[in-house]
Amino acid sequence: MNATRSASSGVLFAFPRSTEAGLVVTQRCIESVIGRLVTDEDFRAMFLNDPHQALGELLERGTHLSHGEIAALIAIDSTLWERVAAEIDPRLQKASLKT
Repeated sequence: MNATRSASSGVLFAFPRSTEAGLVVTQRCIESVIGRLVTDEDFRAMFLNDPHQALGELLERGTHLSHGEIAALIAIDSTLWERVAAEIDPRLQKASLKT
């Protein structure tokens, strides 16, 4: 595992080594992040407010994302996440319990 600390945020970014198995791990992580963005209201709000912090918290919990994957997630039009979430059946959504 390679690790790099972001100078701007101080967040530790962990990257799997470049192996075929590592590519499977990062693909699962990307799928997990996208799934959370469209089904978890609190995580989506945190990401839309501060994507570096939201992704940094996932990285600290063991999610593996490369710099390119992080940049790609951040570059996506932020309105996409709300639009897709609006189309997901509410039974599959994790609603915010915050008031």
